[in-house]
Amino acid sequence: MSLLGESLVYLLAAVISVPISRRLGFGSVLGYLAAGIIIGPFGFSFVDDAEHILHFAELGVVFLLFIVGLELKPARLWVMRNMVFGLGAAQVIISAAAIALVAWALGLANDAAIVVGLILALSSTAFVLQMLAEKKQLGAVHGRAAFSILLFQDLAAIPLIALLPLLGANASSDDGINFVQIGLMIGTIAALIVGGRLLLRPVLRMAASAEIPEILTATALLVVIGSALLMQVANMSMVLGAFIAGMLLADSEYRHQLEADIEPFKGLLLGLFFIAVGMMVNVGLLVDIPGRILLIVALLMGTKALILYPLARRFGMCDWRAALKLAAVLAQGGEFAFVLFGIARTEQVLLPGLIDELILAVAVSMMMTPLLYALVEHLGGKAEKTAEPDYEVPEGDQHDVLIAGFGRVGQVVGRLLRVIGRPFTALESDAAQLDIVRRYGSTVHYGDASRLDLLRAAGAEHAKIFVLAISDLEQSMRVAEAVTKHFPHLKIIARARNRRHAHKLMDLGVEHIFRETLLSSLAMTEMVLLDLGHSSEEAKQLIDTFSERDAKLLVEQHAIHDSEEKLIQSAKETADELETLLRVESRS
Repeated sequence: MSLLGESLVYLLAAVISVPISRRLGFGSVLGYLAAGIIIGPFGFSFVDDAEHILHFAELGVVFLLFIVGLELKPARLWVMRNMVFGLGAAQVIISAAAIALVAWALGLANDAAIVVGLILALSSTAFVLQMLAEKKQLGAVHGRAAFSILLFQDLAAIPLIALLPLLGANASSDDGINFVQIGLMIGTIAALIVGGRLLLRPVLRMAASAEIPEILTATALLVVIGSALLMQVANMSMVLGAFIAGMLLADSEYRHQLEADIEPFKGLLLGLFFIAVGMMVNVGLLVDIPGRILLIVALLMGTKALILYPLARRFGMCDWRAALKLAAVLAQGGEFAFVLFGIARTEQVLLPGLIDELILAVAVSMMMTPLLYALVEHLGGKAEKTAEPDYEVPEGDQHDVLIAGFGRVGQVVGRLLRVIGRPFTALESDAAQLDIVRRYGSTVHYGDASRLDLLRAAGAEHAKIFVLAISDLEQSMRVAEAVTKHFPHLKIIARARNRRHAHKLMDLGVEHIFRETLLSSLAMTEMVLLDLGHSSEEAKQLIDTFSERDAKLLVEQHAIHDSEEKLIQSAKETADELETLLRVESRS
């Protein structure tokens, strides 16, 4: 069949199966897998060769990791280090050991059991992130934990790819460690990071200056594919190169445009990737030895789930529902299994018959994941239904003031507005907080203020002032980004937890920022000065001088807030300057 004919088959299969799957509540991924089984060599054989399309479709995973990198600044990765290198490493090590032990108990040799354990410990990055993104759960507790684990797994796949050839029958016992290859890997990563820092923004600036949208899109594709191929040349994972490139551009002014340009390619190629995976499912083997395959799937998913649940609770996910969802969504095998089992076949690390069975088991585990996750959501939803009401912003609210976050700060603003007879619309995403304020007669709507549809329903297009009173830094920033991007006419008056929060808001152009503890701290200090015998005029002068200098310092440090070393130096210099200034004023 010609390439054009194959394309028609892929598109037709996706158009039919994916909407049916989504209508049944199983999500699009299961629809793509079912389409691949139907059109593949083990179905109706409309397409005979899945391998050639799988290699091309892997670009979908590459694009997905690039977009993930765009959402993850290096500073945020450092903040997530405990989850990535703590929870992620614990999951991989413990799962690999447990699966290897089960494989050894079932009769595999020691080396083969270890290889199987390491490969099956990895879950599917593309599958899980796509499924959680469709359900808008990537920002949830279990979504963030899943991302952290998957990120570590992608990093762990790199040494596995290098390790398997050393374990094969073709490996020489005196080959030793290939220091040249290790040096090439380290040098390639360093070159990508350094080159990316120096070249990516100027190249994108040149492309944008052409004012031809297609050129910027082509440049975005060039960046992603070029980074991926650079890693492949060094015998590393392509997705790592795309992820690093995304991270390097995470804080650039082109982030949103790049994401919009890449998104359509990512969606289509990811769909093609899952169709190719479905085509590789040997349904005949499933018919011949169903008990053996289903036993492997049950052992794989059961072992990983039983390990993930307590690990999630151990690393601070105290909500049992979130831990259960994490265990369900990461219990499958991953797309790296197809790559790693392919290497194992070439290097004769595992028997070909066993590899076929394990590849089928991985594919079946992927297909089982949406069903298992839907079951977990249904069970957890019964308990959550009373605690989590539906978003309920009524149509037609067109007040001058919107308040996002109705906690301590938002309530004070709302009470004063109510006293003077000025109506407002308040949004609160914490269901427990919602119940509390409603008991006292406040009218507050349940909703996530970062959602564009809810902001429009709440009347953001007609409002004049947006009070950002959310205490959580990440949630506050999501809301601020949505408001500044889609409703630039709104004057934002924002609450900041600390200087770091204030600087992030300033990055978005928010001008009216109030640090939540500053005014109360200054008022307390003024009382202390009065009790120490200072006159009211002297105390007020000292407080005013400190406030003015601190406000200037906040603006000055905004330019260097990404550098902790420079911030520390600036703070020391300002402290010495302020101490001298206040000492002089207190004596005058």
